[in-house]
Amino acid sequence: MSPISQYDKAPSPAFILEEALLIRNLELIKSVRERAGVSIILALKGFAMWPVFPLVGRYLSGATASSLHEARLIFEEMGVKAHTYVPAYKPDEFEEILHYSSHITFNSVGQFHRYIDQVKAAPHGVSAGIRVNPEYSEVEVALYNPAAPGSRLGVDPAGFPKELPDGLEGLHFHTLCESTSHALEHVLAHFEERFGHFLPRLKWVNFGGGHLMTRKGYDIDHLVHILTRFRERYPNLEVILEPGSAIAWETGVLLATVLDIVDNHGVRTAMMDVSFTAHMPDTLEMPYRPRIRGARDPVEGYPACRIGGSSCLAGDYMPEYAFDQPLTIGRRIVFEDMIHYTMVKTTTFNGVGHPAICILRSNGKLDVLRTFGYEDFKRRLG
Repeated sequence: MSPISQYDKAPSPAFILEEALLIRNLELIKSVRERAGVSIILALKGFAMWPVFPLVGRYLSGATASSLHEARLIFEEMGVKAHTYVPAYKPDEFEEILHYSSHITFNSVGQFHRYIDQVKAAPHGVSAGIRVNPEYSEVEVALYNPAAPGSRLGVDPAGFPKELPDGLEGLHFHTLCESTSHALEHVLAHFEERFGHFLPRLKWVNFGGGHLMTRKGYDIDHLVHILTRFRERYPNLEVILEPGSAIAWETGVLLATVLDIVDNHGVRTAMMDVSFTAHMPDTLEMPYRPRIRGARDPVEGYPACRIGGSSCLAGDYMPEYAFDQPLTIGRRIVFEDMIHYTMVKTTTFNGVGHPAICILRSNGKLDVLRTFGYEDFKRRLG
């Protein structure tokens, strides 16, 4: 990652994507796609920074949407039709979604039957699938586990038809979250055990997201082996993966500035121009502790400070970090790895200013793509 000095010309707060790091990830993912003979597509729920869609499109096989707006954005900015899965389609949106989609996955058998005639009648040809639940996941955080008992996502084996419905061409499962290739191997065994007898009569299978192949230490060779062996067993199938985090993993930061220092009962808090609840919600929802460049967990001998968010939510803060020097007003702070998922989940809760969106180009030039103001906040509310 670039030194903080590379961000000197950026406004604060700002999300800053580093183009060279994104290209590094895309090249690795493209190599997996080519070695394994599979399709790997961008999941907009994890990374929807559309100004770089033309770049992403040179490396991947397309993109996946979970709403009408995402499908339209893919069509307009990447120039391809989306692989679309929506937990429940709205009747007044479905025809428009079909227009922007090459694949439509249904969350239930009921929705499949409700809309399959419209899918068949689509003039450009759309392939229909159903999401299934293989009833296995190694995701430990319940909030992110789509295969938990009673999950509303996907059809379990007991609820799936004994015979393939007319017009069904694919199956889709998604039970991973920033997982390893070995977790995929285990899920795949359960998927084949429960649904494998249908696969010879289908055209495609979507392995969903959660394949964190760009994380350091991920076993790429093992992933390629799993995918290659599956394709050997089912040569009739197109195999699709749709990573969310992997595309933009470790490709950029959230830059922030210390606005004030508050000291109460011996607890020192640096008040920032960013909010955890509005700009980094997963830090409170998952939860996880974000990395701050140049900081560490509290250790004796180093000045420690809580990091306070800019909203009035009492819990909008992170417990103490230790720094080499005490934080002071005006100091810039860099939160690491804040491009995937974080950017797409931001809000303007409490009217806090939304971070600017920037790209640090491979040649070192900083482009400020978008800043946000009062009108952006106002238009969301009426």
